[in-house]
Amino acid sequence: MTINAVSSSGVMFREKPPALQFLDLRLQYEEIRDEIMQAVTQVLETQRFVLGPEVEQLEAEIADYVGCRHAVACASGTDALILALLALGICRGDEVITTPFTFVATASAIIRAGATPVFADIEPNTYNLDPTLLRQLITPRTRAILPVHLFGLAAEMEPIMKLASEHGVSVIEDAAQAIGAAYRGKSTGTIGSMGCFSFFPSKNLGGAGDGGMITTNDDGYADRLRLLRVHGSRSKYRYEILGMNSRLDALQAAILRVKLRHLNDWTEQRRCNAVRYAGLFAHVEAGNHVALPLEPQGMRHVYNQFTIRCPERDGLREHLQREGVPTEIYYPHPLHLQPAFAYLRYKEGSLPHAELAARQVVSLPVYPELTEDEQRMIVDAIAGFYGHRAGRTREA
Repeated sequence: MTINAVSSSGVMFREKPPALQFLDLRLQYEEIRDEIMQAVTQVLETQRFVLGPEVEQLEAEIADYVGCRHAVACASGTDALILALLALGICRGDEVITTPFTFVATASAIIRAGATPVFADIEPNTYNLDPTLLRQLITPRTRAILPVHLFGLAAEMEPIMKLASEHGVSVIEDAAQAIGAAYRGKSTGTIGSMGCFSFFPSKNLGGAGDGGMITTNDDGYADRLRLLRVHGSRSKYRYEILGMNSRLDALQAAILRVKLRHLNDWTEQRRCNAVRYAGLFAHVEAGNHVALPLEPQGMRHVYNQFTIRCPERDGLREHLQREGVPTEIYYPHPLHLQPAFAYLRYKEGSLPHAELAARQVVSLPVYPELTEDEQRMIVDAIAGFYGHRAGRTREA
């Protein structure tokens, strides 16, 4: 979108509006700067930087927030997935069913644990794992199902849990994008054997770097997770099992504890922004051309991303870039067609819904501080694209 402006000499010219950010973390930081600095200073004064009381308090607060018995902090969301798989005893020769339409860590964690990822296609409307396709993929080597709560919307967990119970396999939830989301009254991360969260800065609850958390109601899993994250050791220089170094820094925990106090408010603002988008799209022609995110009955979407879908995705994105509207594509290439997974021998067309979504989805800004005027500008720019396109069609 461009606007008319007048120079000091009185000459009319076209001027682009101020640059809009896809995610502007500075606005969030400005609101809580004093709280953050106080928390960081307190850690610096203790000189205790790895695990310790700050991490223990964050673990207790996250467990209370999602409603489970245990939360075990680690160094990243990727490590959370690896640790959860290792805690289950997943190893070479095992298979784990998951989605190809996700960040690479979901599948790479399975491989790092020594197992083989088995990809199932997605539901075309929610982009989450399609539970109706899982039964045909279960074999004697299947040890777990790893659904992803993509973009902040819970996967359809009831049939997944039922199937897993029938076959004696575990369920690990990849809830990296979905802290605070819910499925039929249950928080994501509390439905399966374990739930894995990421505190990467762009997440709804993001740190000042990497960080992760595993949630569980199982005392045994919690104990094993705490052992695995510190080289398999309970006491200095004594190692019960082979673990890894995946400890959360106290500085990150202190920052996350501050942000956790604001998370509900930020989440509600994201949800309000999503409702406002729906209202704005309902009043423009573009609403007939794009598919908006769904929030099925019984679910609570937390909109880590606001992802729309349209057949003209690439042309629309180029238009929006010219108009000063930033967008992102999650994810342009499904995992089963990535070079790193070529050894699994999937072919183009084998998972058609994931492949089509990868060609058609684009995410719009939805962060809590986004203003109504900015959302209106975004929707107007999208409407402009379809208006110009309709005009060209009529002229032809």
